[in-house]
Amino acid sequence: MQYPKLFTPLNLGFTQLKNRVIMGSMHTGLEEEKNGFEKLAAFYEARAKGGVALIVTGGIAPDFFGRLSPFGAKMTSISEANKHKVITDAVHKHDTKICMQILHAGRYGYHPFSLAPSRIKAPISPFKPWAMPGFMVEKTIKNFVRAAKLAQKAGYDGVEVMGSEGYLINQFLVSRTNQRTDKWGGSFENRMQFPLEIVKRIRKEVGENFIIIYRLSMLDIVEDGQTWNEIELLAKAIENAGASVINTGIGWHEARVPTIAQMVPRAGFAWVTKRLMGKVNIPLITTNRINMPHVAEKVLAEGCADMISMARPFLADPDFMNKASENKSDAINTCIACNQACLDQIFNQKVASCLVNPFACRETEWKLSAATTAKNIAVVGAGPAGLAAALTAAQRGHSVTLFEANAQIGGQLNMARIVSGKEEFNETLRYYTHQLQAHHVTIKLNTSFTADMANHFEEVIISTGVVPRHVNIEGVALPNVLSYPDVLRDNKPVGGRVAIIGAGGIGIDTAMFLLKGSEPESLADFDEKWNLDTTYAERGGIVHTRHKINPTKEIYLLQRKKGKPGAALGKTTAWIHREELKKYGVKYLDGLEYEKISEQGLHIVRDGKKQLLEVDTIIICAGQTSERSLYDELLALGITPHLIGGAKEAGELDAKRAIEEGTKVALYM
Repeated sequence: MQYPKLFTPLNLGFTQLKNRVIMGSMHTGLEEEKNGFEKLAAFYEARAKGGVALIVTGGIAPDFFGRLSPFGAKMTSISEANKHKVITDAVHKHDTKICMQILHAGRYGYHPFSLAPSRIKAPISPFKPWAMPGFMVEKTIKNFVRAAKLAQKAGYDGVEVMGSEGYLINQFLVSRTNQRTDKWGGSFENRMQFPLEIVKRIRKEVGENFIIIYRLSMLDIVEDGQTWNEIELLAKAIENAGASVINTGIGWHEARVPTIAQMVPRAGFAWVTKRLMGKVNIPLITTNRINMPHVAEKVLAEGCADMISMARPFLADPDFMNKASENKSDAINTCIACNQACLDQIFNQKVASCLVNPFACRETEWKLSAATTAKNIAVVGAGPAGLAAALTAAQRGHSVTLFEANAQIGGQLNMARIVSGKEEFNETLRYYTHQLQAHHVTIKLNTSFTADMANHFEEVIISTGVVPRHVNIEGVALPNVLSYPDVLRDNKPVGGRVAIIGAGGIGIDTAMFLLKGSEPESLADFDEKWNLDTTYAERGGIVHTRHKINPTKEIYLLQRKKGKPGAALGKTTAWIHREELKKYGVKYLDGLEYEKISEQGLHIVRDGKKQLLEVDTIIICAGQTSERSLYDELLALGITPHLIGGAKEAGELDAKRAIEEGTKVALYM
C-alpha cells in the first residue's frame, strides 16, 4: 500500500478505528437549517462512505448561554438528542464512528447572553460577556456532562470537548481572559480545574466504552497565552481525568497569525503536536493544512502524531480516503485552503460549501445523476467555470468538447497559481486535467471557437472569462505602464519602485508576487515572518519582538474610493493580506484621483493636493470586463448558448462563483 501509516488501524482499547484519519469538526450552518439534520446526515454519510475512520461534528452548545449565535445548535434535551439519530444511523452504515463536539462559545458568543470567566470583551464579537458567578461555573460543567450523555443516547460513539481556539474552556485557562479570584481563577492549577472537572465527570457519566476527545490548545498564539509547561501539565491531567484521545488546537480566533489559510505551509503546525508525543500515553491528533495523503503519511512517519485531523479536505472530496487507499491520489479534489465557500460563508450566516466542490452541503439538493438523453456539448473557455461545466457534463454521460484559445487549461487560475502562497491552485488544475481525461472530454487547445462551429453541437456553454479593464488616464500607453497579465502571465520586467492602480484582490496578488515571487514560502520563513516562537520560550508561542522584512521593491497600492485594501475579499483572509502588506512596507493610499502618467511616474490628486509618485513602473489592476463577443454573436444568429463565469459577470475574480455556475448549468442539461 502507498500509505501504510495512514491505513494502520488504531486500537483505543474498547474500540478500534479503521485508519488514522478523522474528519475534524467544522460548523456547516446545516445545524440550524430547516430539515438540517436530514441534510447533515447525507453530508456526513458521504464522508463515511468515502472511508474516513471517525467524524467529529460541528460544535454543539451544551446550553443556551454557550451558543455561537442566537439560534445556534445545542444539546440540552432528549427531544434534541432524538433529532441527531438520523445522523449517527447514516454514518454507522459504513464502519465509521462519529463524535459530537461540545462547544461553549464563552465570550465568542455572537449574542448578548454570552458568559465567560471574566467580563472581558473579545475583539471579534460586538458583545461584552457576563462574568459567570460561581454557581454558573458548576452548572456549566453539569451542562457539558448532560450534553455528553444525551449524545450517547443519540447514538454517538463519543464526544469531543472543545478546549481550544479561544472558546470558553480556553478562556478559563489563561489570565488574559480569566481574572477570577475564586477557586476557578488565580494559579494555573486552579484555572485548569474547569476542563478537568468536565472530562472527569463526563467519563463517570458515560462509562468506559465511550470516546472522549479533548481538543487541547497547544499553541494559543496570543499574548498571555499558556506556556509549554502548562500545556504539558494539562495534557497529563486530562489523560488522567479519562480522555481517550487528545486533539491539537492551534491559535485563538482573535490571533493575528494565519493558521489555516492558503499561505500557511502544509502541515505547518505538526511540530507542535510532536512536542507532546511521548509525554502522554493516549493517542495524539495533529491538524491544520494537511490536505493530501502523502502529506499526512509523512507527518505520521516522522512521529509528529498518532492520527491526522482534516476538516476542509473532506468538504473538497468526500472520497478522499477511498481514493488514497486505491492509490488514486491524482483523482483527489484537493482543498486549496481558500476559505471562500466554507468559513467566509459561515461568518456571513450562510451554509458552508466548497469552492472546488460545490456539491458539499448540497448532497440532498444536487444529484450527479446520469443524463436522460446524452447530448453533444461544446464548452468554450477552459477557465474554472468551463472546467467545472465540462467535467460535470461528462460525468453525466454527455459527449463534451472543451475549446481553449490558449495553450493550457486554467484561465485566470494560471495567474493566481504563480503567486507565492497560492500554489494550491496547481492541485485544482491537476485534478481537472486528470478528471477530464478519465471522463473522455475532448480538449482542443490553441483553438478559437467560431460561431459557425455551433451547428455541430446540441448545446454550447460560453465561459470565455474576462479581460483587464481599460483605464482612461493620460499617458496610459507609455512604456512604463503594464497590465497585471503583463506581470503575472508574461513576466515582463518591473522596476524597483512601483505604483499599482487598484487595491482589490488582483492588485494585492500582484504586489505579493513582486515582493515574494512564486516559490512557496518555507516553514521557517513563515514562522519568522509571523513571529511564531517554535522554541516555546514565550507565553502563547508568540515572539514579542516583531520581525522586520527588508522588501525588494518599494510599492504603492492605490485606489480611488475610501476604504481598506481588499475590502471585497473574504473576512477570514482579507486581514491576512493587509497584515502582509504592512510587513512588506507597502504604502497604501485611498480616496485619490489619477491625473496622468508621465515618464517620471504617476501624478495623483489626494485631499485636493497634487502629488507625483516617482515610480519606475505603473501596473493597472483596475478590474476586468466580461469577454462575451462570441455569446453576442451567437445570439445574433438565433442560437442561445449558456453563459457562465467571468463571461457572465466580471467583478472580482471569483473562482467560487465560476465553478458553482459551471457545475450547476451542467447538472440541468
